[in-house]
Amino acid sequence: MTRRELAHWARQPVQVVVGLVFPVMLMLMFSYLIGGGAGIEGKYVEFLVPGMLAMTMAFGLDATMVAVTTDLNKGVIDRFRSMPMTNGAVLVGRAVADMLQSFVSLLVLIGVGLVIGWRWHGSFGALLAGIGLLLLLRFAMLWIGIHLAMVAGKPELVTAVQILVWPVAFLSNALATPESMPSWLGAVVEWNPMSATAEAVRGLFGNTGSGSSSWAAEHAELLAVAWPVALLAVFFPLAVRRFGALSK
Repeated sequence: MTRRELAHWARQPVQVVVGLVFPVMLMLMFSYLIGGGAGIEGKYVEFLVPGMLAMTMAFGLDATMVAVTTDLNKGVIDRFRSMPMTNGAVLVGRAVADMLQSFVSLLVLIGVGLVIGWRWHGSFGALLAGIGLLLLLRFAMLWIGIHLAMVAGKPELVTAVQILVWPVAFLSNALATPESMPSWLGAVVEWNPMSATAEAVRGLFGNTGSGSSSWAAEHAELLAVAWPVALLAVFFPLAVRRFGALSK
């Protein structure tokens, strides 16, 4: 199942390239066109890159939903379910392929970040820990995407769900500090799971942080683990149960 998903990369190279280029375009746009880092002490690029890495992990939910709904509507998953294979293989294959693509996306973005002046100042182990937190967030978002795709059922309905991803992604500290926002909005932003991952990764990379002294900011690493684990605890069993009910 994983080989099947990876084979799509060779048959649909444009889709793969677009998935890799889109976050790069966002990073360059915010760094050179929209950036400025109001309220941020230090280099804005060192604040921006970890935030963009976290945001890319959240945006990966879109690709997962489209792939799952496409297979559902073409009858591919029904055919797999009629074959002598475990039901879990279908979901695991999807998950492994998406995680591999996410890892490649992280490498590309980190490379672009280095080109535009971003650096990490911690140890190599801290760099790996930061990448691990980013992939943990992606893993949680992946299972949310699988579940919502099976609930939506059709690619047309996925668009309605995708629209919600953008406000959630931008309602975070990925691009700006909570202090630069209205107080009530800043409080919401600090408790966004993506904000926790972005702030924790900044700390591990030794980059410029949001400068907030709130409990959420001071315990970002704890929340960067707790949020994805909590989301997985909810959406993983929901996705497995929904998949098992498809033929009923």
